[in-house]
Amino acid sequence: MYTNPQSHIGHWVDNEARRSVGGRSSPVFDPAFGDVVRHVDLATRDEVNAAVASAVAAQAKWGALPAQRRARVLFKMKELVDKHADDLARLITREHGKTFPDALGEVQRGLEVIEFACGVPQLLKGQYSDNVGGGIANWNQRMPLGVTAGITPFNFPFMVPMWMAPVAIACGNAFILKPSERDPSPSLLTAELFREAGLPAGVFNVVQGDKVAVDALLNHPDVHAVSFVGSTPIARYIYETAARQGKRSQALGGAKNHMVVMPDADLEQAADALIGAAYGSAGERCMAISVAVAVGNIADDLVEMVKARAQKLNINDGEAPGADMGPVVTAAAKARIEEYIASGVEQGAKLVLDGRGLTVPGRACGYFLGATLFDQVKPGMKIYDEEIFGPVLCVVRVETFADAVALVNSHTFANGVACYTSDGRTAQEFAQKIQVGMVGVNVPLPVPMAWHSFGGWKQSLFGDHHSYGEEGVRFYTRYKSIMQRWPDSGSKGPEFVMPVN
Repeated sequence: MYTNPQSHIGHWVDNEARRSVGGRSSPVFDPAFGDVVRHVDLATRDEVNAAVASAVAAQAKWGALPAQRRARVLFKMKELVDKHADDLARLITREHGKTFPDALGEVQRGLEVIEFACGVPQLLKGQYSDNVGGGIANWNQRMPLGVTAGITPFNFPFMVPMWMAPVAIACGNAFILKPSERDPSPSLLTAELFREAGLPAGVFNVVQGDKVAVDALLNHPDVHAVSFVGSTPIARYIYETAARQGKRSQALGGAKNHMVVMPDADLEQAADALIGAAYGSAGERCMAISVAVAVGNIADDLVEMVKARAQKLNINDGEAPGADMGPVVTAAAKARIEEYIASGVEQGAKLVLDGRGLTVPGRACGYFLGATLFDQVKPGMKIYDEEIFGPVLCVVRVETFADAVALVNSHTFANGVACYTSDGRTAQEFAQKIQVGMVGVNVPLPVPMAWHSFGGWKQSLFGDHHSYGEEGVRFYTRYKSIMQRWPDSGSKGPEFVMPVN
């Protein structure tokens, strides 16, 4: 099993690991130490083409299997992911930096989508109408698309691919994964588990790489759908390029998730929620709360509560016992976040806690940042307008509930949002008036369960379908309507008029 990666990470085609022949590679770091621990190959266009050819060859037979037989492979995959959850989580921690318990949580959320995909045969059922007129029967089917691809981010190297691949495969498609080059090892362990589960060669392939691999997938005529999670500029590029090529795409982009705290909220509970949602996984979550909206006269108390809790966070190597937060993923990510903190100070926000300059004993070269807290933040400041993707929480003060709703609804991102309140009427009004794709009421990270679907609005999602759940089944299948009658149905002679019943 692939729990101790080699010095080089390659691709996975036809159910076997392959090294790249192109000669290009990228370093993979352990962010807690700041060391290069291995290199990942970067695919050439020809290597992507080989993976697509493998997928094309496998898909027709796989798609023709009864849906229940496909589901049995996923039942076995579920069993294997359960068995190797610690192995997957350890790879995530060492290459991403998140704490081991957080990585285990990621594996669990990915596993839940596999469990959902085991039941996809129920959702592939069509509808049948007998004798719609003239002895004709009419029914519909959901058909696989063919070869599909997923381009996934560094922050969830197992969970996000599982949003895509199990549903695509259960629907009868072949799937090609292009994971982040920052933490590529979980993708190859996932591929090994699929092979052990009995998935035929070519149905799940992995191509490591950068923009060369992305563009090769987007422009290949045999790739019929592309799923993406990442930043908004790249999501827009994926969506527009796929559209020009006549492909389906669901491209999930950036976020600036707000948490509205009402005067009647339990402030202790709200402060605890902000700590976990803002600083968990070092803020490197697309659902992280990065803006607290304090309504009325509670801001001073809320800021003090958050500050007191943030100062107690245990920031350490993700495998250290009791660690609350690990490092950010790369030195470049750390430098970018520090630039945002500096801009917040320059633009007049009040820096309550400064996470810069933190060092962890024994990990002096690691990419660590402490929890950072700003107060008196206003729209127009860079730290408010843009996605920081780090452990930085901004507090915005507003007078009324209506002001809070207007503030959230005016932002270009609309991924997730939360409201903390003790009033049912406020909760109901918030849920209905807020223009955001995923809403939590006294729930800081409203990530939908596997049988629902994940996705934002506005600049947080490009495409017509959210990810996984029934929306995923719709995305990975196409609708076919069939009408049939038999020669002895009574029809005689040519028909020149539009048939009516």
